[in-house]
Amino acid sequence: EVQLQASGGGVVQAGGSLRISCEVSGFTKEDYAIGWFRQVPGRDRLGVSCISNSDGTTYYADSVKGRFTISKDNAKNTVYLQMNNLRPEDTAVYYCAAARATVLTLLNVDYWGQGTLVTVSS
Repeated sequence: EVQLQASGGGVVQAGGSLRISCEVSGFTKEDYAIGWFRQVPGRDRLGVSCISNSDGTTYYADSVKGRFTISKDNAKNTVYLQMNNLRPEDTAVYYCAAARATVLTLLNVDYWGQGTLVTVSS
């Protein structure tokens, strides 16, 4: 059974940094993509970033390019999202997700983790 365990959310001032983590278990040897979506109450869930497990290819939403970095630690089965220069508009619940594919999109998510709240104060 695949499980995703997200952690690391919190409150940070604008311009600050935060790292959130997603521990993954249950995948065997198939290719998959892991990533993050975020959602503000009353608005659509949007893709933030993802990484391919097979070759480490990364993808970022335009709104976070240059500020966020996704990475993975295979030994710990954990994917990280390092968020720098945070802005109030980054405030959202961040959801870890995975798909048996090389790219993660809202249309192909196979597994969701629980959300972790990131609050950026101005």
